[in-house]
Amino acid sequence: MTTTAYDATQTDPRWWSWEGMHGGWVAGAALTAVRDSFAGRDRPVRSLTTHYLAPVGTGPLRFSGTAPAAGRRTATCLFTGHQDGEPVVLGSALFGTGRGGPAHAGLTAPEVPGPDDCVPVELPADLALFARQLEIRPATADLPLAGGPRAVLVAWVRFRDDRPVDAAAVATLADVLPPALYARWKTPRPVPTAEMTVHFTDALDDGAAHGWSLVRIRTDHAGGGWAVDDSAVWSADRRLLAAARQARVVREPMAPQTAAGTMNS
Repeated sequence: MTTTAYDATQTDPRWWSWEGMHGGWVAGAALTAVRDSFAGRDRPVRSLTTHYLAPVGTGPLRFSGTAPAAGRRTATCLFTGHQDGEPVVLGSALFGTGRGGPAHAGLTAPEVPGPDDCVPVELPADLALFARQLEIRPATADLPLAGGPRAVLVAWVRFRDDRPVDAAAVATLADVLPPALYARWKTPRPVPTAEMTVHFTDALDDGAAHGWSLVRIRTDHAGGGWAVDDSAVWSADRRLLAAARQARVVREPMAPQTAAGTMNS
């Protein structure tokens, strides 16, 4: 197998979250770096797994990758991202052409008001600087740090720069809402992602979506200092674009003076 190195990816400090670059942004950057070399435009991405080995800083991020399996219809890529000579992320991407087959829509969008009927909110910059790149409109009564009964958040989200909602953007959106446990808490605490896998649907085979996306995140289990979050991203017309799952580390609550920020409508 031949290892291919790519030109350095310039990180965008506007996508800062907690102690490093936003995990969904990093996953999208990895996909962008490896996609064309290993898959070509005729093979859409089907899944993307990213392991976060260390916080990604604001310096250049250098990806390299190998393709241990590539056939006429599918290709698998293994990749590593380095900063300052140290590995910070590694993962894999599966690409595959479309083909005929049965259809099934088991993960349908929740019945919520449209974005025009939802009130925009802002996440505190000290907790989520990256959120300034987004417009977020919660679509249910569940809100971060509201101490509610459910570990679930649902919101309409769109990029302020109006970028196409392609696979890389969908990877970002899968991780864009606060950890779902925030809906039950009143005090924030770091819940960094250790691993995230995004499964993309054929809704993106014909090109990127545009405008608003509906994003839902819920915590399926938490215990022992870990949490399992499940998320889904639908297009503006409520077609499923991707389903994702991530393993997260649950840390101690932040100091009171740091935890003062909440969502402001």
